[in-house]
Amino acid sequence: MIVVTSTAHTASASKYLQQLCKHFAHKVPADWDANKGEVSFPFGFCQMFATDASLTIRCEADEDQSMARMKGVIDSHIERFAWREELKLEWRPTA
Repeated sequence: MIVVTSTAHTASASKYLQQLCKHFAHKVPADWDANKGEVSFPFGFCQMFATDASLTIRCEADEDQSMARMKGVIDSHIERFAWREELKLEWRPTA
């Protein structure tokens, strides 16, 4: 199992979490509230956590190709939704 995380520092973390989950829910199972979200992609599982100052995203996948796809999907959507802040996610391996 491959696990990566990224934290974006933003005062709009809850807004972005809900926006991402709501958007993804049109195509895949997603569950969320103001502080936590979960998305089940066909190629992996994603959890999001919002605080007043940051959005943390944790992704799990079985293989490198699936992880690359999930990171690409999340990166492109966060860049689109948070374009005013120019948020860029920096993914880090997690044990």
